[in-house]
Formats: sequence, structure tokens, C-alpha cells
Amino acid sequence: MAEVVCLGILVADVVGKPVDRMPERGKLMLVDTMELHTGGCACSTGIALAKIGVDTAVVGKVGDDGFGDFMIGRLASHGIDPRGVVKDKETATSATMVMVHSDGERSFIHYLGANATLREEDVDMDLVARSKVLHVAGTFLMPAFDGAPTASVLRQAKEAGVTTALDTAWDSKGRWMSLLRPALEFVDYAVPSIEEARMVTGRQSPEDVAAVLMDCGVKTVALKMGELGCYIQSGDTSITIPPFQVECVDALGAGDSFAAGFLTGVARGWDLERTGRFANAVGALCVTQLGATTGIRTLEETERFIEQTPVRS
Repeated sequence: MAEVVCLGILVADVVGKPVDRMPERGKLMLVDTMELHTGGCACSTGIALAKIGVDTAVVGKVGDDGFGDFMIGRLASHGIDPRGVVKDKETATSATMVMVHSDGERSFIHYLGANATLREEDVDMDLVARSKVLHVAGTFLMPAFDGAPTASVLRQAKEAGVTTALDTAWDSKGRWMSLLRPALEFVDYAVPSIEEARMVTGRQSPEDVAAVLMDCGVKTVALKMGELGCYIQSGDTSITIPPFQVECVDALGAGDSFAAGFLTGVARGWDLERTGRFANAVGALCVTQLGATTGIRTLEETERFIEQTPVRS
């Protein structure tokens, strides 16, 4: 039985570094590194969880193609249960060209692919019902699943006694709260970035952002605050936890890694402060290496990192 099921987007990432400018039309430009990585919120969070040591399953959709085989094979190689990954015979696997700048910032060219065809009926609810936690990862990038279908799956999970969590992506179509609101009453833990949460709620301060989400039914809000660490609010309890001091090589996957660290704490029954600190540590380790999950360590190694690494004051 999986402790955590990650449901959402699966993306093949072609990562090049450094890319500080685009080549002239019709011209070629060299980079120092180009690699193929697994990506997408559900995949990255799932692999990070597995590397930490959490029994994990992934649910999503890929194409019946080379990228799809690569994604499923890589999940299985990490000990993740991939039985919930459906192959679409008509649509190719989602893919992203990731251009990593010299300072670690990233730009993207993205193809929605099979993620756009993921539907409620694709979700293996028996697999979900046997887990401790269902995490929906990549809301706003699954047009056939966002909105009412997401709410329906979360509701069924809660009815089965499963704890629910949700992470967002950037909504380029600007629907934000109108699309997300139906799901929020069925979310135990929301773990969005502060930028996305501000767009959802129309508020600016972490306190106000969390208040709006909780008014919509979310039980606990954990905001990813980048260089400010994280802000967590649950009931009358609010905590701000500073980030760890590390050199950023590549910020790809940092948010998904934070989510994995946070879900580890949820699945293991830790208190919010320990959970948030661990989530910050997993996110910090992520950015120390190129790729969305390359820098993730085991639970024991991450706890040693917490003991040995200073936080930003």
C-alpha cells in the first residue's frame, strides 16, 4: 500500500544549461550541459518522496511513445508504483524544454500533451483509497481534470478516509479561484507558491492569503516563500520557517521537492514545525544539483543536513 499517491502532471524535461539568450533565427548555440529528466509536479514530487523513503504511487497520463516509456521506466526504477499511469494512444507525452540561466533561474517552452487529456475516469480510485495521502499536483495544467473533476476525486478520497493535499501551477489563462474553488473544501493541506496563491486569492500578505484559502475550506495552508522559507497556518497556529543557506545551481523542482518534504511529515504524523523545516530542507537540497530530483536525499541524510546547515537570518 502506498503511503502517498501523487496524481497530476507528468512531463519529460529536456534541460539545457546555461542559456542566457536565445540563438539568432536559423543559428545554433552551444550549451555546457543538456540532459533528459523526468519532470511534472506529480512525477517530481513522487520521485522525491521515494528517494526520501516514502512508499509512493503515481497516477497520471503519458503518450504511447518514447518519452512515455522513459517516464514510466524512471518511476519504476525509483520503486514507485506506476500502475496508475495511463497511456494515451492519440496524444504524445507532455514535454518541456527547460532553459537554465547562469544564475539558476529557468525559462520554459512547454507542450501540454497527454496531461491535457487526463480525466476523472482515468484515476484508479482503488489505488487512492488504499493510501494515506492523495496529493493532486499541477492544478491549472490539466484542462480535462481541473475544476469539478478534481473536486470529485478529492471528495471520494476523503470519504475513503484519505488525507488530501493540493499544489498549483501557474494559470496562464487567468481562471485562478473560479476554477480552483470547487476543490478547496475537500483539501486538507494546500501547498502552493506564494505567487500562485496571491493570484488565486487576490491578497498579498501570507496571512491574508492563507485566511482566504481557509475560508474556502482548506484545513492547513503551507506557502512556499522562496528566499523567505515557508509560512504555515492551521487554525489559530501560524509559523514562519526560514530557509537553509545553500548555493543554488538549478531551481528546477524546488517547489515539488518542498511538497514532497511536507507530505513526508503529513504521512508520518509530524507536527507542523518539524514538517515545515523538513520541507524547507528537501527544497534546499533540490536546488544544489541540476535537475528536478537529482539533489534529493534519504530521510536520514536530510535530517543530518538540517542539523549541519545554517538557516538564513
